[in-house]
Amino acid sequence: MPEAPIFVVQLHDARRLHYDVRLEVDGVLKSWAVPRGPSLDPSVKRLAVPTSDHSIEYAEYEGVLAESKYGSGAVIVWDAGVYQNLTKDKQRRLIDPAEAIERGHFKFRLQGVKLNGAWAFTRTDRDGDWLMVKVRDAAADPTLDLTTAEPQSILSGLSIEEMAATGSDA
Repeated sequence: MPEAPIFVVQLHDARRLHYDVRLEVDGVLKSWAVPRGPSLDPSVKRLAVPTSDHSIEYAEYEGVLAESKYGSGAVIVWDAGVYQNLTKDKQRRLIDPAEAIERGHFKFRLQGVKLNGAWAFTRTDRDGDWLMVKVRDAAADPTLDLTTAEPQSILSGLSIEEMAATGSDA
């Protein structure tokens, strides 16, 4: 039985503070920058801007990227785990994640340290941004903002500010 694909959410203090939501697809981490982070409230739609693919190894990166590098600034692993693809076609057959992303709608269930339950990424137009929305399920909680309640790294325990103060490329 194949291993479940991984996901990681990295909090990144680059030009602006944002959460990079990364899902393993075809051997790389497909990535979206989500400025306000994932919400547990199904009525909240979060802007998700596609970014470049990253290597699987990057899923464990924490540190401070040098000024000369793209996306310089502090990075922490805010959450990580595995995910399950839930995207289906009209005949209710599972669609491959890469195809789902190409079509503009990708639904998945996260099993992480902080995030659990189902979400969906939906492209708003052919060339543009996406939205990240929590699916109504048992893990939905409109009263809890995990980005505020649990700001620290699941690996180091550091906040983004503490990581920035270390100045180290971990």
